[in-house]
Amino acid sequence: MKAVYYEESGGNEVFCYGDVPDPVPGPGDVVVDVAATALNRLDVLQRNGWFQMPGFNYPHIAGMDIAGVVSEVGSDVVEVSVSDRVVVDPSLAGVADNSKLSGLGDLYGDLGVIGATVDGGYAERCLVPASHVHPVPDDMALEHAATFPTCYVTASHALFRVGDLKAGETVMIHAAGSGIGVAAIQLACQAGAVVLATAGTEDKCQRALGLGASHVLNNRTGDLVGWAREATAGVGVDMVMDCVGAALFGASIFSLGIGGRLVNCGNASGDEATIPSLGHMYHLGITIRGSDPYGPEEFGPVWAEFCSGGYRAEIDSVHPLSEAGAAQDKMLSGDCFGKILLIP
Repeated sequence: MKAVYYEESGGNEVFCYGDVPDPVPGPGDVVVDVAATALNRLDVLQRNGWFQMPGFNYPHIAGMDIAGVVSEVGSDVVEVSVSDRVVVDPSLAGVADNSKLSGLGDLYGDLGVIGATVDGGYAERCLVPASHVHPVPDDMALEHAATFPTCYVTASHALFRVGDLKAGETVMIHAAGSGIGVAAIQLACQAGAVVLATAGTEDKCQRALGLGASHVLNNRTGDLVGWAREATAGVGVDMVMDCVGAALFGASIFSLGIGGRLVNCGNASGDEATIPSLGHMYHLGITIRGSDPYGPEEFGPVWAEFCSGGYRAEIDSVHPLSEAGAAQDKMLSGDCFGKILLIP
């Protein structure tokens, strides 16, 4: 099969597009013919060598967000059939022993992830545990399904399981144009929360309004704290969901009201952040929560919610697999809204 892979870290010049062996399923596995793979920032971080997950090794085929059609099933597989249209849960937590990918499910250690620590969707085919594929409705495009896995389940986990967001509360969501921002805005609105969204351009702010945000701000030019206070009649937001990290960390703390919580699920702008005022933090009872990995039981219910309707798949652009380097450059440029897809 054709795949994009690399054998050393570096810029996109390290990508190789060529033939690699076809995956062979174990008794509890399936092979998915990839219809579409969505890019994630981790794809670039690992390729550049800036950050690599425990268990990462070379050669590597990236691609965590995969939708496609099952072409082979293992001997023990009974609930999945050839020709099934599926979306893939990339986390390898909860994988049965009869899968070739079992034993990689330590959520707080060496957690295996398809496309991050084992071969992923930058290829024509991908090996997946049968327990980790979910049916795609007949009326949903597979490209639409590929926008879902990492962003929506990560956002849902951060908002509700970690952040305990409730209907009627206010939540500030940064990076509104990112895949996780697009997902979080829609999930929070569907849950009845009031969304304040920030982004780095006016165009992205306007598009966030179209996703359901009630208030938007260009976080590169606006007064984040003043805006948050004005939008909440002076009380501050109940929650901040932050996948940006250092750049907006201090302002996010000051934007929170009494008992507010900041849920961090990323470090796109740097790994070190400073709490601007311990006095402000303890006086108002503010908490900072790290959003840990989602569990295997979470994917199915969030997928069912997504399939129920009312969610927009924001696809910025679609590229042939052989142009993975150009697609990653576009993502790094920040000149995108929603997900970038690769099509084998």
